Amino acid sequence: MTENQIALIKATVPVLRENGVLLTSYFYNRMFQHNPELKHVFNMGNQQSGKQQTALAMAVLAYAENIENPSVLLGVVDHIGHKHTSLDIRPEHYQIVGNHLISSIKEVLGDAATDELLEAWTLAYSQLADIMSGHENALYRAKVNRPGGWTGWRPFEVRDKVMESQEITSFYLYPTDQGDIAAHLPGQYISVRLFLPELNLIQPRQYSISSSSNGKFYRISVKKEKGSKHPDGMISNRLHDHIQVGDKVELSSPSGNFVLNQKENNNPQVFISGGIGQTPLLAMLEELILNKNSTQPIVWVHGCRNEQVHAFKDRLQELSAINPSLQNHLFYEQLEKESADATSGVVNLEEIQDKVLLNGANYYLCGPAGFIRKHYEFLKDAGVDTEAIHFEEFGPASLSLN
Repeated sequence: MTENQIALIKATVPVLRENGVLLTSYFYNRMFQHNPELKHVFNMGNQQSGKQQTALAMAVLAYAENIENPSVLLGVVDHIGHKHTSLDIRPEHYQIVGNHLISSIKEVLGDAATDELLEAWTLAYSQLADIMSGHENALYRAKVNRPGGWTGWRPFEVRDKVMESQEITSFYLYPTDQGDIAAHLPGQYISVRLFLPELNLIQPRQYSISSSSNGKFYRISVKKEKGSKHPDGMISNRLHDHIQVGDKVELSSPSGNFVLNQKENNNPQVFISGGIGQTPLLAMLEELILNKNSTQPIVWVHGCRNEQVHAFKDRLQELSAINPSLQNHLFYEQLEKESADATSGVVNLEEIQDKVLLNGANYYLCGPAGFIRKHYEFLKDAGVDTEAIHFEEFGPASLSLN
């Protein structure tokens, strides 16, 4: 890109800050109108909630702000790349998206979209697409080079279905071809693809693998969304209500870069979760205790509505018996009776700061965006190095904390 083209891109930054979501909303409407087949690829629940439009607007803005040095966005590129490979996004999809994005810029900006500006954004998008698809090709190669690995969608059978609480059920998924399956890093997710009759669409959803790697099956643990008419809730509820032992589902191979830091084997590990956010952290905890025979301090902090919806409480007790160094701190918003095992209210790290603020600790946060933001800010204000704070927000990224 020429200096003049870079200047044109940077000049659009104020417009993107002010009207980025308007542009991306228009873009998605345009793309789905002209390419309705992509509704089977994209999560239409994120479209309905507006999360995807916001996430794309943030990504386009970040790219425009860093157009002179896009390498600073490699962390974001990796995060998005894992999402894309879990959905089987391929280079040809970038061409479709690019055509609609440039057309949307032209149609939304009107007379302000000069030929020079459109040419600059066409080159800028081509550069971004090359960066993204190049990184994703590397991720795809890594997947197929892994023993038991694959790309695209692979059929699995539900061999067991276990109710973990009033709201959460686990599904044990085995490959129908009887072949090997790829090991996953603790904290990674898989995409599940189902036909959703209510929308007449095939829909993919990501679910964290809630157990450590075992070479035989993947386990996902899904919250039932009672009364939900939202597409995300429809998928979760379809798993609960219609998918039974013996049924088949399609999975992509494990993805995600929110994983356990296994380099610092002697450092304390602190896991902080809200509700269903415990699922990737549980895989990390099992890895430390069952596979690594870890001796470093481990702290588990979890909050949920009440004991009836608290999944894996018995599993935590089993892991505590195996490794007495595991500290377990529970918070119930509705505590029916006095308990030595749980504290009444939402998770409050200040109440247990002497238990969680440990020298050299790694922190893992998972839950709703507000939950993550609250506890991230507490840890940062307490002097924890932000590089030691790792978090996973379910759905398209909307948090920029680090």
